[in-house]
This record gives sequence, C-alpha cells and structure tokens, in this order.
Amino acid sequence: MSIVTVFVQSDSASSERRFDKGLTINQLKAKLEPITGVPASSQSLQLYNGDTLVATLEGDDYMLGAFPVDNFMTLRIIDTNPTSHRNQYTDVSLVEKYEMPDEDYSKRIDSVLAFKQRNKLGRFGDANSSNTESTYTYEKEAENIKLGDRCEIDFGEGSEEGLKRRGVVKYIGETKFKPGYWIGLQYDEPVGKHDGSVQGERYFTCPDKYGAFVRPNKVKVGDYPEEELEEEM
Repeated sequence: MSIVTVFVQSDSASSERRFDKGLTINQLKAKLEPITGVPASSQSLQLYNGDTLVATLEGDDYMLGAFPVDNFMTLRIIDTNPTSHRNQYTDVSLVEKYEMPDEDYSKRIDSVLAFKQRNKLGRFGDANSSNTESTYTYEKEAENIKLGDRCEIDFGEGSEEGLKRRGVVKYIGETKFKPGYWIGLQYDEPVGKHDGSVQGERYFTCPDKYGAFVRPNKVKVGDYPEEELEEEM
C-alpha cells in the first residue's frame, strides 16, 4: 500500500502527517491519539478536500485506503465525548498555580535568589551596597566628635588600611566627593592618602600622606596619645 500525506486537525492540534493507506481505521485512531490528545474511543474522523466533506471514516476494521483519501486532504478529528476536559491542558488560565511563600523561598539554596546573593548580582551587588550607604548620612555618629579630638580608627580585619590607626580630628562635615558626613583625619604616621585636599577641594591642612577621610562610625575619640616609634619597636 502507498503512503498518503494529510493535514491533521483537531481543537488542540494542527499538523502535517504521513500515514500508510494499509492502516485500519482503528490503528489510525491509535496513532492520532498522542497527536491530538483525543482518546481513540472518542474519535470521529472526517475527511475534507478543502472545505468539502469527502467522507466520514467509519468502520474500525476498514483500511484507510478504502476511502477516497488523497495527498494534502484534511483529516478532521472530532471528540465525541461531551464531558471531555482535554482543552484544559492548553488553557493555562484553568491551571491552579502554586506560589511558594517568600519565607520558604528565601531558605532555598538552589534558587535564583540564592545564586544572586552568592555572586553579589542585582540588588545584592557592590554597586547597590554603595547606593544604600549613600542614603545614610552618618550625621548622628558625627555629633559626638569634635575638632582636635584624639582618636583611634578601627578599620576591621581584612581591610587594606590595616587594623587600627591613631590621629587627630581635623574636619567634620559633608564633602563634595561623596554624600554624607565624613571625618577628616591627620594620622600620626604617613599612612594617609593626601594632605587634606581631595579632588581639588581643600577641607583641612596637614603634611602630605598624613591625611584621610573615614566615616564617623569608624572613629573612636578618647585618650589616644601619639605612639612613639621606640615603643612600637
């Protein structure tokens, strides 16, 4: 028997298929079931040539070739089960959706959120951290610091500046180089970055490489005398 090419159409499928004319109608329905989603027992097959109904393929034991089927005709599959819910699989509006609570989602280690947190992406990135910092002025922390105060600056473990530095407060206030309140310091040693001038703006005066700016929360004022080099040695 020869092969025939037809257009298969149903409420949820439309495709071009090739079938052997030697197939029985029962066998044909079995092949159409996974294509259309219509159970073989509920299928009614109609053969069209354009818009013209040519034949209804009845008789499960008849061969496809027993009907006037030809290439590029349309095989229409009709679901005869009035209670069929087949269309629910293509209508996503009928599918109940599960939404994981935010608290449970935040605890997962295999989520997109966890990936962004580990890799500091999006709102967890360094740029966002800088933006968050810029919205906090540190004005309250600066209230208890006065010009001329001796102080110790604790940068914390792992910082590039080292753990602690001593110096004297030379400036308190806002700056042009970054928002918020800053403390201008003259270090006891040449471990600073400038002479009190930053980006062409002078905030205080000190020897070159003795000056630095730090946030008020890093500054501890008190009885911090200048350390003698001999004592350190």
